[in-house]
Amino acid sequence: MDDLAWETTDTDIDYRCPGFGVRRDAVRFPDGEAGEYHYVDESPTVVVLPMTPDGDVVVIDEWRQAVGRVNRGIPTGTVEADDRGDLERAAARELAEETGYEAAAFERLTTVEPANGVANAVHHHFLATGCEPTAERDLDHNESIAVETVGYDALLEAVVDDELRDGRVVTAVLWYELLYR
Repeated sequence: MDDLAWETTDTDIDYRCPGFGVRRDAVRFPDGEAGEYHYVDESPTVVVLPMTPDGDVVVIDEWRQAVGRVNRGIPTGTVEADDRGDLERAAARELAEETGYEAAAFERLTTVEPANGVANAVHHHFLATGCEPTAERDLDHNESIAVETVGYDALLEAVVDDELRDGRVVTAVLWYELLYR
């Protein structure tokens, strides 16, 4: 596979904003030609599928400017520098900040690169069980989030029927189905 690899000869961030940057790599292709490649550069992310003790899912409804609508989702956020060695801690922090819920336990579902042709994003998916509303929410200034609980089967039905399009939720639900149902 080494004969497919590109050599990165230089790299820089062309544009930076809250949440991500646009990186430019100067590269040498396997045939020796030089070129550039631009992609979204973002920090690793945790994605949490939070389940209450009675099997409901804690979901969030949040405005998503990129698609111009309210999106049904689950808690998701950047792995902070303090969290780098402990992804479960990052998942617990994001769950509490966005929903006000705390979990009794966390289990890893999967890790994916959701768009590795255009971004270096890595999403670490977790199942959080025993979730109770015992924490204080701490939303970022640019987060408009409403929290509610829904039955798991209703959430699964929304995924299957194409009503729920957030890839992070779809991935978490499908992995939950594969591992636990």
